[in-house]
Parts: sequence; structure tokens; C-alpha cells
Amino acid sequence: MFTGALAGVSLFVGVSDVSPAALLAGGVDGRAAQVLLISRVPRTLAIILAGMGMAIAGMIMQMLARNRFVEPSTAGTVESATLGMLVVMIFAPGLPVIGKMLVASLFALAGTALFLRILRTIPLRSVLLVPLVGIMLGSVIGAVTTFFAYRFELMQSLGAWTTGDFSGVLRGRYELLWISAGLTGVAFVAADRFTVAGMGEDFTTNLGLDYNKVMTLGLVIVSLVSATVVVNVGMIPFLGLIVPNVVSLMIGDNMRRSVPWIAVLGAGFVLACDIIGRVIRYPYEIPIGTVVGVVGGVMFLYLLLRREARHG
Repeated sequence: MFTGALAGVSLFVGVSDVSPAALLAGGVDGRAAQVLLISRVPRTLAIILAGMGMAIAGMIMQMLARNRFVEPSTAGTVESATLGMLVVMIFAPGLPVIGKMLVASLFALAGTALFLRILRTIPLRSVLLVPLVGIMLGSVIGAVTTFFAYRFELMQSLGAWTTGDFSGVLRGRYELLWISAGLTGVAFVAADRFTVAGMGEDFTTNLGLDYNKVMTLGLVIVSLVSATVVVNVGMIPFLGLIVPNVVSLMIGDNMRRSVPWIAVLGAGFVLACDIIGRVIRYPYEIPIGTVVGVVGGVMFLYLLLRREARHG
């Protein structure tokens, strides 16, 4: 209900007057109605879809890595997707958006698989080392991406991919995000398998499941969701880390029970941050990536300190 209320508020917040009075005065063909249908409704839908998708992707990443502090922006996934976008812009700039998304997905898949491979080869004595490894890997990939973006004069495009922003979302320019909604459904169907896989390879095999197939399915979902969001609206940091942890604190670790709550809370969190970004410096707008980064960073530190205090 709270997320629905935020979605309703999102439709009427902005520079253009789209109040009920303006809608009634202008009629179906009036400016207010056109702004609502062409800009506000697509933007709100894009926010909801991106929030749901990234929150679910973060939950799956935490299951696969068996660590509560991992998500696409702390595992090198979104940085790899950004590198894929840069490669497309250099070698095939005329590729359709769906083609760019698929290439970005392949790079995100490769980056995430590399992260999980690194985790298997190094001894990890603390859960805090896992996100540290991911952040370092993402930084290396980001540095390579920045270098080539600078060489090919694509820094402006790189900035658009690395900073989430819904201000450019219009009807006809967000529909690929519905893919993340479908993948959310797949995650719900496979929730029990991901829960079992999160208990380790030996445990999964003893229960008769193919551990590698479950891991591959999880990686594909995470990669496709991350690439879809990066291609359409840019990077939204910490979302997949904060929301699953908050839901876990409230209702536990049962993934099938958690998926709907994570999806709803993820959408609500992004809606709230987007509304804050639109009103805090009205009529100017702060990108959603900046707002989520600040709020998510503070909550990330709180979760880290809370865990350390519990185990200290």
C-alpha cells in the first residue's frame, strides 16, 4: 500500500503541472494529459521495474556468493555491463537497444562469473572481505572502461551509464525494463532452488539438485537485470544490498517468502529516492543514482557496524 501511494505521488511530482485540476481543465488532448501519458506514467513504471529487478538481483547474488554484503554494484557486475556498453559504442554504435542489452548482459555474466571464481581461489576469513574483493574488481574494470572511454571521447556516455537517472525516460524508451519483471517471476519460481544453492555445493548435490545449473540460472538473471537497468536508466548502487538485508531482518531468510516483499520494498525505496531527488532542489532534479548512493551508503555502513558489533 505504501509503495502504491508513492507511485501515485510520483505521477504528480515535477515541473509541469499535472494536477487533477489541470487534467480536468485540459481534457484528454491537453498538455497535462500528454505529459502524464508520455512522461510521468512511463517514468513511474520504469522506477518500479528497475527497483524490483535490482533488489531481486541483489538477493540472488547474496545467495550465490553466500554473503549478505554482495550485490551487482559490489561484485563488478554493473561495471562489466558498462564495459560491454562501451564496447558496443566503439565497434557497433548503430546496434539496436536490444542488441546493446544482450552484449552488456554477456559482459555482466562474464564479470560476475569472474568474481565468483576469484572467491573460490582465495581464503576468506571474514565476510567483509567478499564485498571488498568485489569492489576492487569493479574498480579495475571501471578504470579500464574510463581509460577507453576517454581515448574514444565517450566520457559523456559513460557518465550516463554510471549515474542512474530517470529524467530521460519516456514512452517507447523504457519497455525493455519489463524483462526484469519477467525475470522476477522466474526468481520466484526458482526461489527454493536458490535457497538450497546458498547452503553450498555439497548440500545442494545431496538433495538431488544440479548445483551448476542453479548457479548458471542465477547468474543469467542477475546479468540480464543489471544490463537492462544500466542500458535504460544507468547504475543504481547499493539497492540490491540494502533491500534484501532489511527484508531478512524483518521476516527471515526464506527466499520464497521474501521475494514478493523484496520486490515491493525495492520499488518503494527507489520511488521514495526519486521523489526526494525531484523535490529537494525543485525545479532542478538530482539523479536517482546520487540519492540512492547517499542513502544506501549510510545504510550499508550501518549494516556493517551492526554485524561487527554483534560478532565483536
